[in-house]
Amino acid sequence: MAERPARKPRKPHSAQVVRTERLTPHMQRVVLGGAGLADFAADTCTDHYVKLLFPAGGATYPEPFDMERIRAEFPREQWPVTRTYTVRGWDAEHRELTLDFVVHGDEGLAGPWALRVRPGETVWFMGPGGAYAPDTRADWHLLAGDESALPAIARALETLPPGARAHAFVEVSGPEEEQKIDSDVPVVWLHRGDRPVGDALVEAVRALEFPAGRVHAFVHGEAGFVKELRRLLRVEYAIPREDLSISGYWRLGHDEDGWQASKRDWNARIEVEQENATAA
Repeated sequence: MAERPARKPRKPHSAQVVRTERLTPHMQRVVLGGAGLADFAADTCTDHYVKLLFPAGGATYPEPFDMERIRAEFPREQWPVTRTYTVRGWDAEHRELTLDFVVHGDEGLAGPWALRVRPGETVWFMGPGGAYAPDTRADWHLLAGDESALPAIARALETLPPGARAHAFVEVSGPEEEQKIDSDVPVVWLHRGDRPVGDALVEAVRALEFPAGRVHAFVHGEAGFVKELRRLLRVEYAIPREDLSISGYWRLGHDEDGWQASKRDWNARIEVEQENATAA
């Protein structure tokens, strides 16, 4: 058997900050542009994402920026730290990439960066990845998520053709976090208040009277409520796995590094448990 050729490592993209905008008290928008986006495209999936590369512990890297060189010459603890963000918008004509960040003051890495970054600063990132877009052959669509899934849900709703049947649920901390989405699909905004993340979402989706026909569902956000809704959809409603895009974007008590390290095993374990429950 012939050996497969070694896959060339993907090179990161560079971009410059064009502008920033505070959308809500806890959502900051950063728009990127520049010549480094000449080979970038994000127009096939509504959940496209990129992995931003932040210098680790203030490390300074040689120019031009080269991930392979960094990995070869720097200890692992000084490799760039990655943070994953959904593409809120991609303007191919003007080569502008829009990313929205959930921010909680000085908490975390990417949120505080998004608040303080200024036009002209250079950003490095990998991607895009992505796997979901609303299936136009479906009879109706279900979209549910918290703030972390809002950019993907908004983008999906904005691509649906006029008259498409959809139910969209977004949980945010309060009414001040609601956003305008350019879609004729009404969004059910759920205000969390002091309740645990996802409680209101699970309650709302459980209370929904599911329309007849094939549903194509997108459910993302905190892993705990995603698990509950996955069980509802896979076990109780017996929706085929291929008609679901469902995964935990984050998990309470974990930063992205810790969650990504365990996410694949967690998803696989939950899938096996719920496949067994479906077969029982």
